[in-house]
Amino acid sequence: MMLFKLSLRNLKKSFRDYTIYFLTLVLGVAIFYVFNALDSQGVMQAVSASTREIIQLMLTMLAGVSVFVSVILGFLIVYANNFLIRKRKKEFGVYMTLGMGRGSISRILLGETVLIGLISLAVGLVIGVFASQLMSVLVARMFEADMTVYTFVFSPRAAGKTVIYFGIMYLLVIFFNAAAISRYKLLDLLTAGRKNEQVRMKNPVVSGILFVISLGLLGYCYLSVLGRLGTVDRNRTLALIALGSIATFLFFWSLSGLMLRVIRARRGFYLKDLNLFVFRQMNSRINTTVCSMTVICLMLFMTIGVLSCGVSVNQSLTAEFEEMAPRDVCMRKSMEADDKLSYEAAGKGIAEYLSGEGFDLDEELKEGYVEITSYTSQGLTWEDTLGESREQVMERFPMLDWSSREELVPLSEYNRMAELYGIPTYELSEDEYLLLCTFDSMKAIRDMALRAGAPLTIGGKQYVPRYEESRDGYLSMSSSRTVMGIYILPDSAFESGELKPYCNYLAGDYRADSKDERMITEERIAAATKRTPVYVISKISLRESSVGIGAIMTFIALYLGVIFLISSAAVLALKELSEASDNRERYRILRELGADQGMIRRALFKQIGIFFLMPLSLAFVHSIFGVQFVNRMLIALNGGSQLGAILFTAVFILLIYGGYFLATYAGSRRIVEEE
Repeated sequence: MMLFKLSLRNLKKSFRDYTIYFLTLVLGVAIFYVFNALDSQGVMQAVSASTREIIQLMLTMLAGVSVFVSVILGFLIVYANNFLIRKRKKEFGVYMTLGMGRGSISRILLGETVLIGLISLAVGLVIGVFASQLMSVLVARMFEADMTVYTFVFSPRAAGKTVIYFGIMYLLVIFFNAAAISRYKLLDLLTAGRKNEQVRMKNPVVSGILFVISLGLLGYCYLSVLGRLGTVDRNRTLALIALGSIATFLFFWSLSGLMLRVIRARRGFYLKDLNLFVFRQMNSRINTTVCSMTVICLMLFMTIGVLSCGVSVNQSLTAEFEEMAPRDVCMRKSMEADDKLSYEAAGKGIAEYLSGEGFDLDEELKEGYVEITSYTSQGLTWEDTLGESREQVMERFPMLDWSSREELVPLSEYNRMAELYGIPTYELSEDEYLLLCTFDSMKAIRDMALRAGAPLTIGGKQYVPRYEESRDGYLSMSSSRTVMGIYILPDSAFESGELKPYCNYLAGDYRADSKDERMITEERIAAATKRTPVYVISKISLRESSVGIGAIMTFIALYLGVIFLISSAAVLALKELSEASDNRERYRILRELGADQGMIRRALFKQIGIFFLMPLSLAFVHSIFGVQFVNRMLIALNGGSQLGAILFTAVFILLIYGGYFLATYAGSRRIVEEE
């Protein structure tokens, strides 16, 4: 009972000094519950079958992410707990002096750990349960679910999973606590409060050389991911990640040996106010936290990366959907015979083919639907149309199949489809062609050839580009702008017979008017085309897939982003609060020497601000290049809207990271001002 009372008293004291630690644990529990309770929301059942499949995929991916998140939170809890224990060495020394054994001290820590865990789990689960209701509203709006079926839901499965995962983490904490206590010696415990960390001044020449090397390595990594230094495949990507991590470590290691000397060289600034005290303190902290600063910087980089890329893709899909899917349905069918498609079946258009299968499209589609055919030539591939930029482009985008044949469409046929879609139509002279391309990265490549006036030779006749840039347009509906290239030529270019039918397209609107009727029509068309070479793309299915991909990217980005961010900020906050406790005597001496309260507060604000900004600044530089690399890899999603993603990420970091900074400053100020 006495040991329990000591545990309870210590808990109350710790809660006051290390509120950030408790709040971080509560936040971690709440976030873990929210993202694992998504499948329990009632609105999940009020969506279509195809949407439910997308949601199930998202939940499966989130379950895998949860394992990774639990590892991150586990490291955070173990690190933070051990960090707090190290600050209580003198207290443990007093216990041992009074005759308490290591086993009793371990039981006190066990009691504290259990109490902390129970309080964190209880409060976190309560917050998580209510937060999950808000999340269900977000999910319902995202998937256009019927909110009339909404009910307040508690997920026993998610709660049980949260308790199990955090229980395992706390078992590890208990094990590490017992191991730590067994290693401590009484003399070290009693003198811990009078010991300062031994900071060795690093050789400035060595620090300078390593600083230059770190900048060189970072520059090499940055240029490589931009494609300026050759092709980046999977193996080289892993090598660049490892090299970038090493360069980040060298940057902070060398910076700790250079910063104070550089600042001291500017004596006017160094001797102003309490800058001398501030930067000597900062130099000491960086010296002893190089590994921590490296890990935090990389975690912040991952936070910025996953948030900006996830939001970017989601915004891109949402913004481009309405533009690229203006009609109810679009169908596509190959016109080339192969092992699965006979010559006779290949030569039929979609309407004729389905009619032969006993399905009449005229009964399902409104009058005015359009059916056209595109053509191709065996001797005309993507590689053939690149012109002088061929080698450079093929090296930059090795993942593309440059042997793909170009798709060619008669002008009158394209204009018919364009009028149906409500997009621009075009005019051409008899010796001109134009190129359609909506995919941004490919558009830049295509335009290089167009500006060079690259000709096309069809049936012995040469055609020149009408425009120096590719134009907007498409034949098949999609959820984003992914047209890699379609050539439009005068109708006369197809009279020679050299070009062969390649693909048949058909687009139109359903005769049905209501959403339910359109769904029924889609089901009939899907059943009729299920085992045929006709590929159906509907506006409803595009919307569902677009929303689904966007939701998956957004939820995973938020999940990982929040965990990485609070972990990084919590470690920095605990370190600063501990430093404030250690340096309380130094601040008292400053007051005795004549420093007023305002000067001391400004000095404290500068120290904490610099400590928080250093890893964030380098992480931001990393992310400038890293995000560009990821967007190039997400080639099928056409990048995304960067401005909105950047603004969202900036606000997100400002609220959470900035909130931790302000809370750390307030807590540190209270510690140093205590008498």
